Amino acid sequence: MSADRPWPGRPFPLGSTWDGQGTNFALWSAGATSVELCLFDPDGTEHRIPLEEHTYHVWHGYLPDVGPGRRYGYRVHGPWDPARGLRFNPAKLLADPYARAFAGEVDYSGPLTGHSGDPYWGPRDDRDSGPAVPRSVVVAPSEAVAEDERPHVPWEDAVIYELHVGGFTRQHPGIPAELRGTYAGLAHPAAIDHLKSLGVTTVELMPVHHHVTEPSVAARGLGNYWGYNTLGYFAPDARFSSSGDGGEQVAEFRSMVQALHEAGMEVILDVVYNHTAEGGADGPTLSFRGIDNRAYYRLEPTEPARYKDYTGCGNTLDARQFGVLQMLMDSLRYWVVEMGVDGFRFDLASALMRSFHDVDQLSAFMAVVHQDPIVSRVKLIAEPWDVGDGGYQVGEFPPLWTEWNGRYRDVVRDFWRGASGTAGELGFRLSGSADLYADDGRRPYASINFVTSHDGFTLADLVAYERKHNLANGEQNRDGDDHNRSANHGVEGPTGDPEIRAVRRRQVRNHLATLLLSTGVPMLSHGDELGRTQGGNNNAYAQDTPLAWVDWRLDAERAALLDYTRRLLALRAGAPAFRQRSFFTGAPTGAGHEVSDMAWFRPDGRRMTPAEWNDPDTRTLGMYLDGAQIRQRGPRGERVADDSYLVWFHAGTADTDAQLPGAPVATEYEVVLDTALPDPFAADARVPGGATRRLTGRSVVVLRARR
Repeated sequence: MSADRPWPGRPFPLGSTWDGQGTNFALWSAGATSVELCLFDPDGTEHRIPLEEHTYHVWHGYLPDVGPGRRYGYRVHGPWDPARGLRFNPAKLLADPYARAFAGEVDYSGPLTGHSGDPYWGPRDDRDSGPAVPRSVVVAPSEAVAEDERPHVPWEDAVIYELHVGGFTRQHPGIPAELRGTYAGLAHPAAIDHLKSLGVTTVELMPVHHHVTEPSVAARGLGNYWGYNTLGYFAPDARFSSSGDGGEQVAEFRSMVQALHEAGMEVILDVVYNHTAEGGADGPTLSFRGIDNRAYYRLEPTEPARYKDYTGCGNTLDARQFGVLQMLMDSLRYWVVEMGVDGFRFDLASALMRSFHDVDQLSAFMAVVHQDPIVSRVKLIAEPWDVGDGGYQVGEFPPLWTEWNGRYRDVVRDFWRGASGTAGELGFRLSGSADLYADDGRRPYASINFVTSHDGFTLADLVAYERKHNLANGEQNRDGDDHNRSANHGVEGPTGDPEIRAVRRRQVRNHLATLLLSTGVPMLSHGDELGRTQGGNNNAYAQDTPLAWVDWRLDAERAALLDYTRRLLALRAGAPAFRQRSFFTGAPTGAGHEVSDMAWFRPDGRRMTPAEWNDPDTRTLGMYLDGAQIRQRGPRGERVADDSYLVWFHAGTADTDAQLPGAPVATEYEVVLDTALPDPFAADARVPGGATRRLTGRSVVVLRARR
């Protein structure tokens, strides 16, 4: 076949496209001088076929009788001149950036770097990397997912659950062993039943784009468990496939999405478009670097041998370039239309918005997202920071976008550990962060509220460890943030002290109650509802081990926590007061009395004053939400429950008495929740307006107001 000449084919669509009789191959490279398509037989024999047609920098050709399951790659010819940012090397087999699937893994014992010696100025390495790199796979096209098959959960009703496909299912006893750790495992009724019973509406999957492990991690005998090191932006990661890596992973992923949709849950992907798996100049040449280094990556303008690194991962994709921008948008549309996903969380999103250097909200990427008729209509979540100067952009993204609210996470942790001067900040975060999102047309649900995520301590570890314990990662405990913004109550890790254990249980409940009763969209990290621990490891990116997997064994304490979380989410779901579509005004309204949609109270029953918001010693807040003034309606226009609530957040270590506001706020209160009780929902007490209610040190008390 090496002497065969393909038909001219078409320059679009990019990638490999099977039409039922043959496959069209199209690869974009602005700087290549020639391109060879490499087809592989089942025994690994390679056939190199020149693509002699090129249109608008796209090299293309059509081969009859080549169909789904066929392995392939590319070899791209061009100048080797790192000083000018040119790193073409046909000795390196390259993955198709548009491949729908990958087979095989990277073998770092092979000659994977394009250079020999110095990575910046060294000569080209002409050793063949073919046997050591994954193969791209031809996949049959999929039908579009119908819009009426999607749940379309309103933002204000959303409850996001961040999970790792492998870690969430790996040890679940209700999932068959052969399906654990896979897309099919997540689609299993046992996994879906847990999510549904919890009250989850939206599953956010940690990266499922096909990834590879970094050389430095592989050298320590570990793997990249989290997956934030993408090789293919169109391919579901084969490591989560129970059915094979010859394209079967695509169908399995689609079936998983369909199962979650049928259960009424959305699927959001955590996507890493800010950098690739090739790392810095000393990294492997696997795809983009060898296809067109100057076109795919941001290089130092005065020294193009070096990469601009706004991500901390060695390189930054250049979303200013037309070819890169097209790839990102084609990828997003593919996952929505053909794979059925309902939205995206963009890792280090600020890196995508940089123009020449500064983060630019009018950047090309933002412009094309906003005008795209498909991508602009799904859920868009930004991680609004990167590691470069000026990269922290919380509150700065435009309408259509929601954001991981890092300021919410920080102040909630600070408040519950007893830090001073947190009351004013906490008030903004509990009520939807109007200071961040109200001035540009966004709604309270622009704030994705979270206390924990994959990155950092689990919730159980947050209240039990003062320092990170990351030795298992092989980096001498140098990795990960060393500052735990919580309180460990004097003893690190497991303890038999019943008093300390009781306080920690209460602190877990306090964090969850704060999160799930705040205005905005709550996000839970997988396993926090089960007391998941990583033994103090706050950076388990390389731990594909029980250390990072969800432990499904339930003792009495873990079962009680699961029940508590379910009931909290049920409380939120049944109370529009906690699910605001609009920002609170705080203005007195109603029939001749001073009742506001929101009010803040001191423990003596009086309204908070500006001085007390700024008082560093304020440790107790009473948040009143008047449900009668929310006037929300259900999906068919029906009136829904309009209960009003008074929630006390008491972070002081000593017990205190709170006087409950009387008429016109309320004539009576029903105690719904008290995190200090052995069973927090077992209070079942009524207290008249104007009376006092004891608040145990470090506790949350929720009261339903009657009038």
